[in-house]
Amino acid sequence: MRYIGNNINITVNDLTVSYNDEGPDNAPVIILIHGFPLNKSMWTNQVEALIENYRVVAYDVRGHGKSVSGDEDFSIELFVSDLLGIMDVLKIDKAVLCGLSMGGYIALNAIENYPKRFNALILSDTNCIADSSVAKEKRMKAIENIRENGVEKYADESMKNLFAPESFATSKEKIITVKEMIVKTSIQSLCNTLHALSERKETCYKLPEIKMPTLIMVGKKDIITPPSTARFMHEKIKGSILNILEHAGHLSNIENPYEFNYQINKFIASLNQYNNGKEKANHSKRKTIF
Repeated sequence: MRYIGNNINITVNDLTVSYNDEGPDNAPVIILIHGFPLNKSMWTNQVEALIENYRVVAYDVRGHGKSVSGDEDFSIELFVSDLLGIMDVLKIDKAVLCGLSMGGYIALNAIENYPKRFNALILSDTNCIADSSVAKEKRMKAIENIRENGVEKYADESMKNLFAPESFATSKEKIITVKEMIVKTSIQSLCNTLHALSERKETCYKLPEIKMPTLIMVGKKDIITPPSTARFMHEKIKGSILNILEHAGHLSNIENPYEFNYQINKFIASLNQYNNGKEKANHSKRKTIF
């Protein structure tokens, strides 16, 4: 039985996971994976734009939002195991997978290891490269600072990198909302996730093997995963679509939701044409055989 609504709890891998599930039954499924250190509420605008025609599932990665942390050491592989567990419990055989930043790391790992569970991929403000020694050192320093100075100061520092400069003048309410998400995340979850991100494996060499339709988006002013990173992935994933969004930094879905939503809707609509074309081709082959 499907439960429709927000902040629904299910048990996955002995873990209580909170998720939202909205949209029509039997519609194509889109799963949204949030960035760090945020939660599923970052997708509110996208859910509203998609639920008329699609079933949209947004969930809190363990240790974020309303999902508990569990006892295991955090890793991208563990996050992927949670994702597949959620799909199994919700009886979702295949879905369009959309991930931003950390969500993109999870999505790439999932696509690499379980490609048959997904029929399309949307990557936003993310990358395939593992942390360099310098990047790892920065994450370890961030963990030290969080433990010494608390979450509030970490949130203030994060804002400088998450948003485009113009957003501080035009999107003050959004900045406040994002900061609240960070402040509500526990110190332990922040530190555990930073460690997991620092230890993630590179997925770049697997990009040419991605055969499913792929949309890549990035904020033009993203300084964490800049447009050059998105272009690199676009060049490696054959047939992928790249969109660089104006008036946006690292949180492009929040800073420029109109363009972000337009591109997602356009991409998913094209999937229907793509699938219809495959069906016609297969039908033609069957006619030729017989």
